[in-house]
Amino acid sequence: MPTRRQVLAFSGAAAAATFAMPHIARAEPIRMMLSHATAEIHPGHVAAVEFKKAMERLLPGATEIQIFPNRQLGDDKQNLESTIAGTVQLSLASGVLFPLVTGRIALDAYQLPFLIRDYDHFQEMATSEAGQALLDDLEPAGVVGLSMVDIGQRNFLSRTKVVKTLPDFAGLKTRIVPVPLHQQIWEKVGTAPVGLPYGEVYGAMETGVLDAVEINISSILGENLWEIGKHLTLTGHYPWHTVISANKTFFDGLPQEVQQAMRQAGRETIAPTLAYTKNQDLTGRDDLKQRGVQIYELEDLAAMQERVAPIVDEWSAKSPLIANFVAAARAKA
Repeated sequence: MPTRRQVLAFSGAAAAATFAMPHIARAEPIRMMLSHATAEIHPGHVAAVEFKKAMERLLPGATEIQIFPNRQLGDDKQNLESTIAGTVQLSLASGVLFPLVTGRIALDAYQLPFLIRDYDHFQEMATSEAGQALLDDLEPAGVVGLSMVDIGQRNFLSRTKVVKTLPDFAGLKTRIVPVPLHQQIWEKVGTAPVGLPYGEVYGAMETGVLDAVEINISSILGENLWEIGKHLTLTGHYPWHTVISANKTFFDGLPQEVQQAMRQAGRETIAPTLAYTKNQDLTGRDDLKQRGVQIYELEDLAAMQERVAPIVDEWSAKSPLIANFVAAARAKA
C-alpha cells in the first residue's frame, strides 16, 4: 500500500496535469481522490461509493474517482484539511468539523439537540433550501459542499455503568469532538466531556480514560467498540451529519458539465445512504445484542430534552443561516 506522502505527491502531479490540459484535448478521465476515515461497512463509505456510482452514471468515462477509506490518508480532520489545501480533491468528513476547521459555524445547525427527529426528517432538511444554504456557506472557506448525509443518529455507549435516567449521566467521562457546541450540550446533560480524536476512542475506553462515548450504532460496529462498551442507551440526541466536499479551486477549474454532474451526484447520494444508515441502525441493534451489549431506553428522555432545549435558541442567535434552518426544521415537524 502506498504511503500517505506518496499518494498526496501523486495527487498534486495529477491535478497539475489535469489543469494544464484543455477540455477538448482530454483523452483521459479526470482523476479525483476521495478520502475518508470510516470502515467499509460504515455509511460514510457507502456515501462515497454512491457518489462515485452516480458520477459514472451521469458522465460515463469522464471521471475516475479513487476512494481511500479507513483513515488511509488521515483521520476526519486531516481529510478535511487536505481538501481545503488541495492535496486531495474530495473528502467525506463529519459536519461538526467544518466549523472547527473553517470557522464557519452554520453547519452546527444539524446537531442542535433534538432538532432533527429521524432519518426522514434529516432527508427533508438535507434536500431543502435551508439545507443547501448551509453547504453554500462553505465556499468562502475553500470547499464546495456537494452532499449532506446522516451516518447515524447518536446514542450513548457506557463502558460499565447502566444509564437509564438523566441523573445517571452525572460525572461520566464522555468522549466528544472538542467543539463548543458538543462541550455545551454534554456539560448541560451533566457528563464530564473529554475531547478526543475518533481513532483514539477504543484505546481510551479500554484503559478507562473514558467511561462513555456519544456515538452512532454504525461506528460502534465499525470500530468494534462493542468489545468494551456493554451498555447502550438510546437517546437519538442528534444526527451525525457528514459532508462530501470538493476543493474549490479544483472544482472551479472543471468543465461546467462536470461541475453540474458533481452537484447532481451529491444530491443522488443522499437517499441511498440514508436508507443504508437507517437499516444498519435498526439491524445493528440486534447485532450488538448478540455481541453482549445491553440496550436501554432513557426513561426520562423528556427531561434530557428540556435541559438542553435553551441551546437551540442560543445558537440560532449566532447565525441567520442557523435561525433559518431551525425555523424550517420546526415547520416540517
